[in-house]
Amino acid sequence: MGSFALPPREEKPRSRGLTAVIDFGPDSMGWNVEGALSGFLDLVGGYVDYAKIYALNALLLPAEPLKRIVTLYRDADVSAYAGGILFEYAWRRQAVDEMLDHLESLGLRSLEISENYITLEEDTRRRLIEKARQRGFKVIYEFGRKNPEAPFALDDLQALVLSSLDAGAEHVIVEQSELDAVRRSDPSRLDTLAAASWFEHVWIEADPYAFPQQHVELLTTFGREANLANIPTGQALRLEGFRRGVGRAVDYRLLSEEVG
Repeated sequence: MGSFALPPREEKPRSRGLTAVIDFGPDSMGWNVEGALSGFLDLVGGYVDYAKIYALNALLLPAEPLKRIVTLYRDADVSAYAGGILFEYAWRRQAVDEMLDHLESLGLRSLEISENYITLEEDTRRRLIEKARQRGFKVIYEFGRKNPEAPFALDDLQALVLSSLDAGAEHVIVEQSELDAVRRSDPSRLDTLAAASWFEHVWIEADPYAFPQQHVELLTTFGREANLANIPTGQALRLEGFRRGVGRAVDYRLLSEEVG
């Protein structure tokens, strides 16, 4: 449409500006059952790169409908993955192999390995990432606790990011609660994080309940092409608008930007 078209964004598969939605299932933040999800993906799938199956929903939901949901995501070029709480549940029960078998049976070929409520030694973490990779799974590692006792040190995060990537993880998510702790302590440290050479491999986790203010703040701090995770399907289209300068929350920045 020439000059009337919106400014372009990188097409999928994207290397930056990734949006990872969180699929809560039937929920007020996105009624993610087959029919509704199919319609959502027809309209918004081009702006969604990954979809996390929330917490223990891979066990709570019936297998057959969940298989069809995973297929809908795959057909829309969206990579569905199991959330880290499922991994932590399996780890606590020494059932990681059984978890991988179950995910495989659902058609899920990606998973998140996290330490929200467990603690892994570095060798163990690397071994688990490598194990999943050898089974043919893509791995996303999530850094951070749900209830951190102190703000993280950037050197510690860097070491963990680089170690996880070296073991075979494709991306590293920074837990939203960890970012909140840093923001309360010293917000300028977030600018240092954004400038790190390894930041391109990091996803920033947002708080669905702090939408839209926090999401706009994240885009302001980390840039419009920041990789954002934990976005409910009901917020994904508006987030895409914010990236482009559309919406009251960003003061319709698109209208004041230079044309051409």
